[in-house]
Amino acid sequence: MTEPPKTRRAEYAEATQSAIVAAARELYARQGYFATTVEEIAKQARVAPATVYAVGGGKQGLLRTLADLWSQAPVVAETMERQSRMTDPEEILRYTAGVVRSMRQDYGDIMRVVLATAPHNPAASEALRLGTDRYRDAVATVAAHLHEAGGLHPDMTVQQATDILWFFFGYAGFTTLVEDNGWTFERAEHWLVQQALTALRTAP
Repeated sequence: MTEPPKTRRAEYAEATQSAIVAAARELYARQGYFATTVEEIAKQARVAPATVYAVGGGKQGLLRTLADLWSQAPVVAETMERQSRMTDPEEILRYTAGVVRSMRQDYGDIMRVVLATAPHNPAASEALRLGTDRYRDAVATVAAHLHEAGGLHPDMTVQQATDILWFFFGYAGFTTLVEDNGWTFERAEHWLVQQALTALRTAP
């Protein structure tokens, strides 16, 4: 069934929301959540400050929106669906690593803002908790699939594999290698996959 065309009013509302979210994302990434004001977001989005509150829920609402944009990205569901059809453990892990890399490249700015803000702001802390829960659930799904595909040491549990995968592909892996050490994403991805494969096949 074909959806009715959007009204001009609906199109304007969507464009306004997108502009506000994009402005908040850029300003938060550039100068930090706490240093950014609603007035700055409004100016960059070319709307009134009241619109930022009404449409975006103010600074905290926009932070939650950005966290959802990252943790509920369509590519996550697509990854789980495609990965579920794979049977080779190395293929599963390499594909997963590639998606994690892509997510880090596309949403790393949001992750950094939420991680930096969470210790000092309840709304950011809750956004991080929800995002992390979704992230770890996806990692646990990969671990379970690796177990079914025979990619784990016989004595390793799915929970142990989840912890190992989180160590390599959670928040710290790419951050340490790329941002702290100056590696390319390609080099970091290759190294993380090799180390994870070894760790998953080693007795716990």
